[in-house]
Amino acid sequence: MERIVTTDLPSHVGRRVLLQGWLQRERHLARVSFALIRDRAGTAQIVAERPLALPAETVVEVEGDVRASAQAPGGVELHEPDVRVLARAAAPSPVELHRPDPLESLPHRLDHAAVALRHPRVRDRFRLAARSVAAFRAALDDGGFTEIQTPKIVASATEGGANVFRIDYFGRDAYLAQSPQFYKQTMVGVFERVYEVGPVFRAEPHDTGRHLAEYVSLDAELGFIRDHHDVITLVREVVSAMLDAVGEPVPAEMPVVDFAEVRTGSEDDLSPADERRICGEYGELVFVQGFPTAKRPFYTHPDPARPEFSRGFDLLFRGLEIVTGGQRLHRYDDYLAALAARGTDPAPFGGYLEAFRYGMPPHGGFALGLERWTAQLLGLRNVRETTLFPRDRNRVAP
Repeated sequence: MERIVTTDLPSHVGRRVLLQGWLQRERHLARVSFALIRDRAGTAQIVAERPLALPAETVVEVEGDVRASAQAPGGVELHEPDVRVLARAAAPSPVELHRPDPLESLPHRLDHAAVALRHPRVRDRFRLAARSVAAFRAALDDGGFTEIQTPKIVASATEGGANVFRIDYFGRDAYLAQSPQFYKQTMVGVFERVYEVGPVFRAEPHDTGRHLAEYVSLDAELGFIRDHHDVITLVREVVSAMLDAVGEPVPAEMPVVDFAEVRTGSEDDLSPADERRICGEYGELVFVQGFPTAKRPFYTHPDPARPEFSRGFDLLFRGLEIVTGGQRLHRYDDYLAALAARGTDPAPFGGYLEAFRYGMPPHGGFALGLERWTAQLLGLRNVRETTLFPRDRNRVAP
């Protein structure tokens, strides 16, 4: 008999079918036993005359007759079951998967992620993330972009600073990539338009609900732009496609405001409180442009009319920054000057600078953090809730 999944049951009423999945829960009454079987699609109720007497999370296959029942999940249930054990659970489950929402603490669930991730509502978070990534790819594919894969072991720090993971690379220092920035810019000189979906690594000493040491970055870079507004237009298109893919309404407008007008006091960056305030005033998706040049990476293009401010921007989503982007420098001499102004030796960046030595078009790009995006969509305050196996300053397992 060919297997079907639980969501197929309503179309099989009156027939005998085969289900395979996990025993999620069993309840015993005086003359009947009810069991819930969970598979990748959902859950189904099994009605048996005798208890199955199996521990939760045992993997089973069940043949049974499909009958309509208004009280059962999906309006159907399986009767006259023939149950075969494929893999018996060897210990009681460390989490209760039958609850509508997880009740255990987040640290406990992270410690037991192999089982906790099976919770249907938790599992759905990552399906939403997968739909978002698929929409990101589709929107850029339609725009003539080429997907690339870049190294995650690099010879120098991409963004500068000390927040990098140093590794021993055959007896010499190397680093885990903070971003694919250098490579995606270089590939603008090859393909003009590129994107990547992949992990990035930040050795930042944060222990907050919005930071991770490893996360998934959705990156794009495009050439022959006029200025950073062309990049903002692309971000609007991509984010709109991602919202549509997960069933969220697309705002009629995503306003662009200037950093100098929305910052508080003399601060050179936006605080979390600023981000929440700006979205409260302007909408749930707001671009902030014109960040101070000194606070942006050396490759960020300054505004020619006011060089102390850059052509860099952030996109705030429901009170949290989820996208950073902007126009990049594209002339070789400008890079040498920018590095010199920051007292940075250009030698470690030789391979990167070679692309600009031989001609690069005006270009720009952006990066979107997948875990933050998903958490904001779902109203979750901690990005660990939307990360399969989080890596932070305290956690490197499981």
